[in-house]
Amino acid sequence: DLQMVNISLRCLARPDPQALPAMYRQLGTNYDETVLPSIVNEVLKSVVAQYNASQLIIQREVVSRMVRQHIVKRARDFNILLDDVAITHLSFSPEYEKAVEAKQVAQQQAERARYLVLKAEEEKKRTIIQAEGETKSAEMVGDAMKSNPGFVELRRISVAKEISTLLARSSNRMVLDSEALLMSLASK
Repeated sequence: DLQMVNISLRCLARPDPQALPAMYRQLGTNYDETVLPSIVNEVLKSVVAQYNASQLIIQREVVSRMVRQHIVKRARDFNILLDDVAITHLSFSPEYEKAVEAKQVAQQQAERARYLVLKAEEEKKRTIIQAEGETKSAEMVGDAMKSNPGFVELRRISVAKEISTLLARSSNRMVLDSEALLMSLASK
């Protein structure tokens, strides 16, 4: 996807002891400065070109393994043995990194929005269930009041108990008549 990629690669190389005389005649004593950089650049460009930027990040181990295999194979042609090859650093252009960061932020915001929608839907369901429960409760209270007139008196006594309990816990002292406590004993 034509992104600028900066890759640092570590290569630990040594000459093949069996081929030292031939290496000296063909490459000289600075084989590591003349041959290795060109092999590494060639292999890196050919392997990295097979992947797009996101694949390079996600499949870094696979890319590193492919680079290692290709470099080892090419170095053998020059009687160079590689002990270790590893990608040590992988970075992209600042614009691309900003775009990736912006994409991640957008994904997080979308996920948060989905969460808020789900939360609102659950709140809506809870409110509906609560309203249905209150409706059913009101219907049951209405049916109980119709069928049993003593139910209202029972509710009045229950409410008066709650009020008297609250007043008893209060540090303020009050004097109330039974009418204020909803406990009119005389039936109306």
